Order: sequence, then structure tokens, then C-alpha cells
Amino acid sequence: MAVKSLLIGYDLNRPGQDYSSLIKEIKAFETWWHHLDSTWIVRTSKTTNEVRDVLKQHIDSGDELLVAELTGNAAWVGFNQTGSKWLKENL
Repeated sequence: MAVKSLLIGYDLNRPGQDYSSLIKEIKAFETWWHHLDSTWIVRTSKTTNEVRDVLKQHIDSGDELLVAELTGNAAWVGFNQTGSKWLKENL
């Protein structure tokens, strides 16, 4: 199965919610990028549905979670050299 880049975005809507288990699960992917508050990019051979199913175990029913496959076309501004380099190499 081919490795691809997936965008993960979430909003945990209950005040005081603990992000630690969700973040730990995302960081379990071998390759990840995180330069925006609730947005991550991971490299994986898993499908969007598989990633969603793993991550949804770490959020509440009132939270929102998006997992989308990236096409490789992107533009950005304001990231440091490390963040930009990662994007160039992994999108």
C-alpha cells in the first residue's frame, strides 16, 4: 500500500478538554508535521477511514475531526525553515 500524506484537523469543543491522548496517537505515526494549533499532517499507508477510526477513540461525541488525503499541491507562508522543508519533502 502506498504511503501518502494525510491532513488531520480537529476541534475539541468542551472547555478544559485534555488533548494528550489524541496528540500521543497522532505522534505515533512515524512521520508527522505540526506547525498549526489543531492541524497535523502525517505520512502513512493507512486510509483516511482507518486514521479517523483510530483517532475518534480519543475525542468526545461533541468534537469535530477531519482526515483528508493531500494531493501534493500546496502553498504556505510564515513557517520556519524546518516546517517549510518538511512540507516540500512530504507533500
